[in-house]
Amino acid sequence: MAFAATSRRVAELLAIADVRTDGSRPWDIRVHDPRVFDRVLAQGSLGLGEAYMDGWWDSEQLDGFIHHVLAAELDTRIEPWKDALRVLRARLFNLQKPSRAFEIGRRHYDLGNDLFEAMLDRRLIYSCAYWKDAAGLDEAQEAKLDLVCRKLGLRRGMRVLDIGCGWGGTAQFAAERYGVSVVGVTVSAEQAEYGRRLCAGLDVEIRLQDYRDVDGTFDRILSIGMFEHVGVKNYRTFMRVVRRLLADDGLFLLHTIGGNRSQTRTDPWTERYIFPNSMLPSVEQIGAAIEGRFVLEDWHAFGPDYDTTLLCWHRNFEEHWPELSRRYDERFHRMWRYFLLSSAGGFRARKNQVWQIVLSPHGVPGGYGVPR
Repeated sequence: MAFAATSRRVAELLAIADVRTDGSRPWDIRVHDPRVFDRVLAQGSLGLGEAYMDGWWDSEQLDGFIHHVLAAELDTRIEPWKDALRVLRARLFNLQKPSRAFEIGRRHYDLGNDLFEAMLDRRLIYSCAYWKDAAGLDEAQEAKLDLVCRKLGLRRGMRVLDIGCGWGGTAQFAAERYGVSVVGVTVSAEQAEYGRRLCAGLDVEIRLQDYRDVDGTFDRILSIGMFEHVGVKNYRTFMRVVRRLLADDGLFLLHTIGGNRSQTRTDPWTERYIFPNSMLPSVEQIGAAIEGRFVLEDWHAFGPDYDTTLLCWHRNFEEHWPELSRRYDERFHRMWRYFLLSSAGGFRARKNQVWQIVLSPHGVPGGYGVPR
């Protein structure tokens, strides 16, 4: 009787999102284990993701299913009591303090370069591509990098800091195309080693270092896809560090995923399996962090481009799974597929955004020309 009640409750919720259990449409779900209903009602998004990893349900178009669910705001209708504990934990503790800074590197970015080489573009750029005039992933990522360099007005001889430099692809691009000197910092040992090999012979230094420990003065600073790991308790600190390092006539570009509402935690499934200690900043939180420190020159939003980027990553991942499966098991396969496609669905539903923000210490004299 209890099972029938939970099954009806889940079916009622899914109907709001135009999703059916064992339906025939691509975004409908196929239930393999009826325990999934109790699990989802008890654990929310964590239970949904874990049940998928365990093979309890499937969807032909997983990204479409998530898009329907989030567009109907079903995520706000199931709030397990454990979520309250996560919120309290995030409010009481600084989960991204210096002593924990390298945890995200060990648990995510050090998973294996083979995984990221199979999934990403040829430069290993692990952030949203720019699809305005691009036909493929390599072209779209290069367009994004060039857009960043043009927004910063890079010129030969400038000294540039790349906070969260990844595998060094951005530093390599800027040094080769614009003749600048780059210092890149990352908290991933695998990324640092790879980046040093990639940028050998260029005026590029890749450091395994927390952003709070950087010294010096830079003409330009950029940070692409790293701010999601900073945490709300450290947003002001991050901006203070950037201001300390940036020349008075410099520019700073922040590229980040953003959320529509201010929160102090991330999705519990994402927190446990993909990005520990991460959270998405809101407009209000970023505004509070830059207030009194910077002049806002430009705020560029292109979140839907991440949907396209994630689908490309997923296609690459699945194409290379036969060789990846020699190192990663089937549960990892389902976990990573869920990560990529549920993320795509979230951007398609406009629950998550992508922002490029350009800041200056005192305002650009005569105004800032906005490249697009």
